[in-house]
Amino acid sequence: MNPTDHSAKLDATPSAKLDATVFVIDDDEAMRTGIEFLMRSAGLPVQTFESGQAFLDYYQPTMAGCMLLDVRMAGMDGLDLLEHLRRQRIHLPVIMVTAYGDVPMAVRAMQAGACDFIEKPFDATVLLDRVHKALRHEMANRADEEQRRQLRQRLASLTPREREVMELVVSGLLNKQIAGQLGISIKTVETHRACIMQKTQAGSLAELVRIRLTVGEK
Repeated sequence: MNPTDHSAKLDATPSAKLDATVFVIDDDEAMRTGIEFLMRSAGLPVQTFESGQAFLDYYQPTMAGCMLLDVRMAGMDGLDLLEHLRRQRIHLPVIMVTAYGDVPMAVRAMQAGACDFIEKPFDATVLLDRVHKALRHEMANRADEEQRRQLRQRLASLTPREREVMELVVSGLLNKQIAGQLGISIKTVETHRACIMQKTQAGSLAELVRIRLTVGEK
C-alpha cells in the first residue's frame, strides 16, 4: 500500500498526543511527502529531511521522537547515520525503511541499535502501528531518564557524611554498626538518617534502597 492511501485506518492511539516528533530521513522526495502526509493525517508531528546531514544539522538532544530512516541514501546511508548517532549517545528509536534486497543491511542496523525495520512497499496501518510503538518506547525512556535526573539531584543534596551513612544504611548495616564503623554516636547516625530520608524524599528504607539502585553510580 502507498503511504498516502486514504483507505488506511488512522489509529489515534495515545502516542498520537505525545509531545514527540517523527523524523523522516529519506532522499526520495515522493516517499518523504507520502510519509509526511500519513503522519499528519494521524495527528503526529513530523519533520522530513533529504539526507542524514540535514537531520544532524537540525536535531537537538532535547527533541523527543522517533526516526524513520531509509537504509540506502546517497552520501551518508542509513547505517552510517545510525552508527554516528550511537557514537554521539543519541538514542532515538529508529525504524529502518528498507527495500527487499536491503534486509541484511536492516538486520545489521538493528544490531547497531535500530528498534525495528519495515520493508517497502509497506502498509500504512502497519507503519503507523510501528511508529506509535516507537514513540511510546521513547516517551517511557524519557520519563525514566527524568526520574533518574531528579533522584540524582536529591542525592547530590546530601553532605559527604550523609552520603557515607546512606551507603552503609542501604548495604544493610544497623545504626549501631554504622556508628562503630564511622566512630560516631548512634544518636548522630539517627540524625543523619533522618536528614537523608528528608532530602531524598524516601518514605521507607526500601524506597531509599530503590532510589540508590535507580541512580546507580556512587
